[in-house]
Amino acid sequence: MGSSDDLVPVLKKLRLSGVLQTLELRSRQAVEDSLPFTEFLYRLLQDEAERRDAKQLQSRIKRANFERSRTLEGFDFQFNSRIPKSRIIDLATCNFVLRKEVILLIGPAGVGKTHLAEALGHRACMSGHTVLYVTADQMLKQLRAARADQSYDRRLLRFTTPDLLICDDVGLRPLRDHEPEDLYEVIRQRYERGAMILTSNRAVTELYPLFGDALLATAAMDRLLHHSQVIVLEGDSFRNPPAGKNRREKATAEARP
Repeated sequence: MGSSDDLVPVLKKLRLSGVLQTLELRSRQAVEDSLPFTEFLYRLLQDEAERRDAKQLQSRIKRANFERSRTLEGFDFQFNSRIPKSRIIDLATCNFVLRKEVILLIGPAGVGKTHLAEALGHRACMSGHTVLYVTADQMLKQLRAARADQSYDRRLLRFTTPDLLICDDVGLRPLRDHEPEDLYEVIRQRYERGAMILTSNRAVTELYPLFGDALLATAAMDRLLHHSQVIVLEGDSFRNPPAGKNRREKATAEARP
């Protein structure tokens, strides 16, 4: 049998050079525990499979372009008891991504819409789905710039090809120029082809006027709402909690061992 040095070019050729990271450890374990060769080989290759899974997950998270590393575990459901926790946990299974549904998270500023959207996106990455997070303003600015340099179709693919598109703060400001058509085009091309999470401070009925044209609004919202779940988030703002909640949080923190 050749030495570890002899294995390096072979493993590189097979794109298995990561095996070298645990080869010595697994070899010693095999000798000390008298492992059968097949068990030794299984554990060695399982290490490589786990490394690749972790690397691919980190790659998906990086490409998702999240603003922050937000998870469901980091969300305080007790802060606002009116947040529908059971529905959020159900969404965390990511079955809605497989069904190519639209999730509308509606509510005032500060109730956790962005946190929950990114947390669900993180779960989707963990489930092996491609994800892209973008604010509505950023997306529309990019598409406006793409119109100017004749790269519109290529830029549009950035928003239409991921398994899950998270579009944050839809309707935060009025749409202008070609923006209503651009938003409609994203919705149209993703309809029944890819899942979406949209967050907005506006009620669903207030989204129609954004498009500035009744026919365009109907065409967009009809597609958006066809396979959708509308979740209304209510309660106090995490950023500016009532004074009473501040006192309760401080008392709880001081009571912890």
